[in-house]
Amino acid sequence: MRRPLLFTFVAIVGLGIGAGLALFEPWRIFTSTTVEETIPSAPAGTAAPAGQSTETTVLARGTLITHEHETTGTVAILRLPDGKRILRFEDLSTSDGPDLRVWLSNAKVVEGTAGWTVFDDDKYLELGELKGNKGSQNYSIPADADLETLTSVSIWCARFHVSFGAAELAAA
Repeated sequence: MRRPLLFTFVAIVGLGIGAGLALFEPWRIFTSTTVEETIPSAPAGTAAPAGQSTETTVLARGTLITHEHETTGTVAILRLPDGKRILRFEDLSTSDGPDLRVWLSNAKVVEGTAGWTVFDDDKYLELGELKGNKGSQNYSIPADADLETLTSVSIWCARFHVSFGAAELAAA
C-alpha cells in the first residue's frame, strides 16, 4: 500500500517541478543577451519626403525606471530621413526574462509596484520581442501608430503580465 502512494507522490512532485521550471525559467537569472545596433540611415541617394529633414530627428525621449526588475537606460523615438519612425533603447540594462516585449502605451508611468501592471489596462502597441536585455537597439514603429496618444514605453513580461521597466516619453 505504501509503494503506490510513494510513486504517486514522486510523480506529482516531479510534474510540479517540471511545470515550475517551464513557467519561471529560473536559469534566466544567470543569462544575458547584449545587442548593439546602430541608428539606421537612409540608403545613399534616398531623398527625404517633402517637407521633412534629411537628418534623423528626435521626436520624443525618456529615461527608463525600474518596475519588477532593475532597469536603466534611455529611450527615444526617432524619425529617420526616409520618414520611418523607430523606438530606440540606448544603454539598456534589465534582467533577462521569459517572453519580454516592447510596448508603446497610453498609460501613465507610475513608479514602484503600483506601476507594474498599468500598461495592459487600456491602449498599447506591441513593437516586438525584446532583442536583448542589454545594449542599444531599434524597433520599427508602424506608420499608422498614433504617437500623440502612445506616450510611454514598457518592457513588458507577457508571461507574468508585469512591466520590468518603463519610460514616460516627452516631446524633444
